[in-house]
Amino acid sequence: MSLAIAGIGTAVPDYHGDQKFALHVAQKMCAQNKEHDRRLAAIYRRSGVSKRHSVLEELSGENRLSNGHFYVPERGSGDRGPTTEQRMKRYEAEVVPLAVEASRRALDESGVRNEELTHLVSVSCTGFSAPGFDLALIRQLGLSPRIARTHVGFMGCHGALNGLRVARSFLDCDASHRVLLCAAELCSLHLYFGWDAEKVIANALFSDGAAAVVGVPSDGSAGDDWRVADNASTVLADTDDLMSWRVANHGFEMTLSTQVPNAIEEHLRMWLDEWLDGHGLGVEDVGSWAIHPGGPKIITSVAAAAGLPSQATAASERVLAEYGNMSSPTILFILQQLQQSEAARPCVALAFGPGLAVEGVLIL
Repeated sequence: MSLAIAGIGTAVPDYHGDQKFALHVAQKMCAQNKEHDRRLAAIYRRSGVSKRHSVLEELSGENRLSNGHFYVPERGSGDRGPTTEQRMKRYEAEVVPLAVEASRRALDESGVRNEELTHLVSVSCTGFSAPGFDLALIRQLGLSPRIARTHVGFMGCHGALNGLRVARSFLDCDASHRVLLCAAELCSLHLYFGWDAEKVIANALFSDGAAAVVGVPSDGSAGDDWRVADNASTVLADTDDLMSWRVANHGFEMTLSTQVPNAIEEHLRMWLDEWLDGHGLGVEDVGSWAIHPGGPKIITSVAAAAGLPSQATAASERVLAEYGNMSSPTILFILQQLQQSEAARPCVALAFGPGLAVEGVLIL
């Protein structure tokens, strides 16, 4: 038994801005001298991002930062912006509409009736609240109050792939199960104030969005199904300090070392070959790739490690350019585009998170 993707739905906030305006905001929030301005300009120019969505109007490019906004102009070198409590209150208020919209779209595409759902898997690493948005989904979608809930929290950009593993396990247990997976992130609530070379990079990449998947059982007989046939994981040795996501007094803080692409390029291929070989496949047999765009160098490092042609990374690059890095939902945006374009299979999805951890999904 495997999980067939019966429907994928995505949603982004109405507010959006281009990288030129995002750079302006970053220079107001982070730069402390002309050299910082110059380095930020280079970071944003090389980000691979053209446009990003946010729940915050002031990041849309239509307004400048002002005292009436969530983010206000830096009040001095010691200003670190809104407190974590303020950011969590905004998360709780804003995450539900996105999660509901993405889930409704996935259900509409799937043809599965709301009352048929037996399990709900929620994924998020950008906010904490209880009750969470999973309970809001139950209320607003009219799901059964007896639906079994599982939350995959604080796992970072690969969280949706962990969620798919959980969903697949539920279907393996009982062919009558039907699962809704929803990943929702508000990364723009965690913009970093001040100067730290490994933290300001995140400001240039991350954005807001939600994506949902409806999973149903499949025995492999329906050739049109996109079926999750296997999940795999590995943790790269001696990489603990290369990526982190930690709760601080003024939001969650991400560090991204410039050594992350090198670590991926050096270590990924051996694990990838061993995993695929267990299914009688080689890298050359993979028809399409969904590579989480942690940044443009992450994409190119995977391509270099696996020896991929340029067209293999086109969907990942397109999602990065159009939406930025939305953390966990991003990989589902890429899978949706590949599915809609009837991309060749097998498809391999790869995502990376603190650890340095790698998550993979094989789709047949």
